[in-house]
Amino acid sequence: MIMTMGLLTPLARRIGAIGWLPRLLPQIAGLDTWLQSMSRGRLSLLGIAGLPNLLLIVAGRRSGLDRSTPLLCVPEGSGWLIAGSAFGGPRTPAWVKNLRAVGRARVVFRGSQQAVIAEELSGDDRAAAWAVMCRVWPNYVRYEQRTTRLIPVFRLTPAETSGGGQSR
Repeated sequence: MIMTMGLLTPLARRIGAIGWLPRLLPQIAGLDTWLQSMSRGRLSLLGIAGLPNLLLIVAGRRSGLDRSTPLLCVPEGSGWLIAGSAFGGPRTPAWVKNLRAVGRARVVFRGSQQAVIAEELSGDDRAAAWAVMCRVWPNYVRYEQRTTRLIPVFRLTPAETSGGGQSR
């Protein structure tokens, strides 16, 4: 997969490699969520940096309320690959736990919202997807080195083409 990166991508890679960055994840995600909300999905911090991204909207596993999380993504056919890296932080992101619980979500990608079915990848499927993701965002290798947990990888497939998923 060949991805066109923006002028700010090298700077974003340097910033993404900073070891203490996981501590700022809530503030970064909050700012990006606000920016996407204000621009109706047309602007994001990752997008400004020239990186492929989406806004994941998944119901909370306990509350049932929608939770929005901006994520770097790798477009794959009509769907996307995403990783629960949290910049290599020690804890699994809440969105991962929510997505595991419900198995479906919505994404906002390039200003359009779409229902998706989520599949957590394992084994050879995960390894192949992870290799592709690391080519798009080399800092994933650093994130993997920072943490003792296995970083979860998901394939998001549009619900209308996944064979039975329903939109919310």
